[in-house]
This record gives sequence, C-alpha cells and structure tokens, in this order.
Amino acid sequence: MSAVFSSRSGQDHVASWYADSVPAQPLRAPLAGELDTDVCVLGAGYTGLSAALSLAERGFRVVVLEAQRVGWGASGRNGGQAIVGYGCEVDTLEALVGADDARHLFDFSREGMALLRHRLQRYQIDCDWRDGHASVPIRPRQERTLRAGMIELAERYDYPLQWWDRQQLREQLDSPRYSGAMFDAASGHLHPLAYAQGLARAAEQQGVVILEQSPVLQLIRGPRPQLRTAHGTVSADHVVIAGNALLQGIAPELEARIMPVGTYIGATPVLGAERARGLIHNDMAVADVSWALDYFRLSADHRLLFGGRASYSALPPPGLRGVMTRRMHQVFPQLADVAMEQVWGGYVDITRNRAPDWGRLTPNVYYAQGFSGHGVAATGLAGAVLAEAIAGQNERIDVFERIPHRRFPGGRLLRTPLLVAAMSWYKLRDVLW
Repeated sequence: MSAVFSSRSGQDHVASWYADSVPAQPLRAPLAGELDTDVCVLGAGYTGLSAALSLAERGFRVVVLEAQRVGWGASGRNGGQAIVGYGCEVDTLEALVGADDARHLFDFSREGMALLRHRLQRYQIDCDWRDGHASVPIRPRQERTLRAGMIELAERYDYPLQWWDRQQLREQLDSPRYSGAMFDAASGHLHPLAYAQGLARAAEQQGVVILEQSPVLQLIRGPRPQLRTAHGTVSADHVVIAGNALLQGIAPELEARIMPVGTYIGATPVLGAERARGLIHNDMAVADVSWALDYFRLSADHRLLFGGRASYSALPPPGLRGVMTRRMHQVFPQLADVAMEQVWGGYVDITRNRAPDWGRLTPNVYYAQGFSGHGVAATGLAGAVLAEAIAGQNERIDVFERIPHRRFPGGRLLRTPLLVAAMSWYKLRDVLW
C-alpha cells in the first residue's frame, strides 16, 4: 500500500479497480518555460478542473498545473458517492454562521448537485451515474439522530427525504445490520476517475490548458501571482489553489487548517448481475453514520465496492485487505466466500468543524479545501463559486468566507497524534452507545 500514498512526480494512477476500468489516457505535456494567462489553477482534481471549466465557460484563459495525472489524488480514488450537503450537518452550519447563511449554504449544495448532473449531460461524461443514496443507522441513537435530522431538513430547508423502516430497507438492501434508512433520491454515485477524466476533456474542449507532471514548488504572491515548477513559471492575474490534502508547503496558512486523513476502498471480483443486484436491488449507494463508517455500492460490472477503515494517523493499517474483507462480511454475511480482489486508498482533507473552507488567500489568490469526505458534488460547486468571484460576483464566496476555521492544534509534529486520540474516543462511542 505504500504506493497509494506516494507523492513523487510522474507516477501514473495507483493500482485500483478504477484505474483498471478506464481507458489509458495519453500523458499531457509538463510545463516548460514561461507562460502568461488569466488564471492559473494548482491541481487537476475535481476542484481545480471544475474551477477551470467554469472559468473557461466565462471566457477566461486558464492553465492547470498538475503534479501527477488528472484525478491522481482523491478525485480518482474515492468512494464515488455524490451527496447533497457538506461534511458537517446543517445544525453545525447554523452554529457557525446562523440560520440564514446555513440555509443559503445548503441551497448552494443542492445547486452543486444540479450542476454535476448538468455537466454529465452537457459534456456527455460517461461515468456510470446511478441515482439514490441511503444513510443507514446501526444503533438506536443513530436512528433517532437521523430521523430528527430528516424532519429538520424537510421543515426548515424544504428538502424532503424518505424514511424506510427495516422491512422497507431489506427490500432494497439485503443486510441484517441496519434498522432503517434515510433515503435521498437526489444524491447518487459515479465512477470517480471516469468523472475526473470527463471533466478534464470538457475543460480542454473549452480551451483550458492542462499540464501534467508539473508539481508546483512555490507560490509567489503579488499584483500578478506566479506558480513555479522546476521547469517553468506561470504568471496570471489570478491563482486558484486546489491542492487540498496534497499542498505540501505551497500555502502553510491553508495547510494548518486541514488534516490529511487516509481512507480506503476495495473491490470484490465480479459477482454477476443476479448476485450483485441481490445485495442492493435498486443500485443505490449506502453509507452508515458511524464515525468509523462503512460505505458501499455496486460497480457497473457487478462488483461490490466497499469502503471504510479511515486512518487518522495517515499510515495504512496493517492487514488492510483482511480488515476490509471482514468489515464487508459483517454487512453482507452471504458473501462469506468472497474476499476483496483489490484494495486501495489515499488522502482526503478534513477541517476541524468538517465545514468547507473556501475563500481568498489574497485579493487575487483563491482556494477551496476541506471537503471532509463529501467532495464529489461539492467540488463542482466550489469551482463555480471561485469562478464567480474571479469574475467579480462575490455574493456566494462571501457566505463561505463567513464560516470560521481554526488550525489543528499541535503544529506539524503533534496535530496527528492529537487527532488520533480524539477519533479513538468517537469510535469507542459508536461501540458503547
């Protein structure tokens, strides 16, 4: 698993079912020499590509610098679940910014989901989109919390969801583990790497220049900021920082507000259409609501894709394939004869409050980070919000900038051990309550 977390320049995608199931893409040229453009974007994941596409649709000249390949980080390795909302609940947003802005933020997230669906259709991005997402409780406390949240979303946010009791859930999900489900028909799931590659093609169709194998070494701030690599420099009127968990010294004040967290997913062998649909009849995505959560869905070729086992120490857990297989068997005992065929992972970035951290580092340097495991849909929104601000429309970015964010305690040396200790408490709470 060590290659999963490598950040050396020039690597192709890490080994995964995602990488194996899409056509190989020609390597784009790296940066060589001096370039001048309207906007330079650091990072060719969902955030950077979405920002580049939104800007190009508005007529801006855009250059994207990517240290590895398009979608090399979390955008090409994640669980593929596209969910309305953010990494925190609406009551957290209300506590941070008040009820009015919390409502604005939630409505923005719904627009982000609509934008995702629009782009899949407009640019003919084939990424195996499927409708439907279920949040499932294991313990009575979790069910009470889900039900209360569902009522709040319906009554105060005009966002109706469905509650399925155990019997209704078992008609769609053949697992004895869960007591019910909060079902969201507006959310869904997709093939992460195919989506990233589709966004890149769409951006290039609009004139965006994407340069791979071009790790940024330095951000030079000023009236016309620059991004420097070992082999060239891009000067621009505006810069967008979209490195998320992989910034590595480019903007220390941003890095201090996020924590890279290792997360993992695996794929079974092909189960066949009948056996796969016997597990999840309606082909929805599913996630439980524990701190150490499990999430799963079916692939287009009838595998079970099963994720979980986050590592807050940023080190891959020992015996990962066996651990993931045992967790899968807890959810689906009928797969006792099936083991994970592949397991992979990578970093996501979390904030202390799990709320999104988007805004302006300087008047001409913009950023979006802190998706906290909910970035598939929210990154498209982030790109649109940043593009609006660069074009002079600040209404939405101003709302996001009102969300307060604090550094992780402990600095570089101690912040990871402190987070490990805190997460151990939440995992214990999942077991005891």
